[in-house]
Amino acid sequence: MDDTIGFIGLGQMGVAMARNLMKAGFKVRAWNRSADKALALETEGAIAVKRPDDVVQPGGIVITMVADDNALREVAFGDEGFGAILGVSGIHISMSTIAPSTSRELDAYHRAQGSIYLAAPVFGRPPAAAARKLWVCLAGENTAKTRVKPILAALSQGVYDYGDDPAAANVVKLAGNFMISAASEAMAEAYTLVQKAGVDRVAVAKMFGETMFACPAYQSYGAQIAAYSFEPALFRLALGLKDLNLVIGASQENQAPMPFASVLRDRLLASVAKGRSDLDWTGIALAVAEDAGIK
Repeated sequence: MDDTIGFIGLGQMGVAMARNLMKAGFKVRAWNRSADKALALETEGAIAVKRPDDVVQPGGIVITMVADDNALREVAFGDEGFGAILGVSGIHISMSTIAPSTSRELDAYHRAQGSIYLAAPVFGRPPAAAARKLWVCLAGENTAKTRVKPILAALSQGVYDYGDDPAAANVVKLAGNFMISAASEAMAEAYTLVQKAGVDRVAVAKMFGETMFACPAYQSYGAQIAAYSFEPALFRLALGLKDLNLVIGASQENQAPMPFASVLRDRLLASVAKGRSDLDWTGIALAVAEDAGIK
């Protein structure tokens, strides 16, 4: 396969992923809205380009890891989008957290262009991305999946295939992010309870992370919540709010009531309203503590 990959979106996740591609022997043509990030990666061997449509050649492969649905539409089929250039047999791997409806929109657009769209959102935060420990939810055309297998192997520790409809992978990603945010709220409430009762919340989080809840979500998120450690953000609270809005949209589209999703959305919304957008999304624990009279 072609060893040159176009990469768009060099946030904390994207830059770590692009580095892993280069470590695996791929050449990377990179673009980011803030040009300095692409230029910094150029010192490590990437090729920094000035426009999104400069990252690809006809029949090539491009990965997008951007903040939201509108940013994805802009780089794919905006005025400087790569979609019209990607062409027949070209593949767009979208690894962002977006609405299932947006995924279907991108899939239809690429089909009309003769190119192929794969949804491949990931679970894992920046340290996991750097360590090549992401989990990929994949959906789309089977022949394209085979072609990109070495690329996904360079980024992750495992790939889970959800069939031909790209939107399926996005639904799974939203379901997972809902579960993470629900776990964060549960931990914030539980650790606030023990703190109010005079028990060391950090010690309690450590115990649960080693016993009843020995899994990454409760271990890593739990440690942050217990220690009130929300800076620097590994995933910004404002993006968490965006994701919970997507969860609610998907639940409405599928007529699947998710009452607790609304509670979580409102918790995130209140936190944003208090000026906490740039904290880690586990920062909802501050509101839980405040409700309990803890400053």
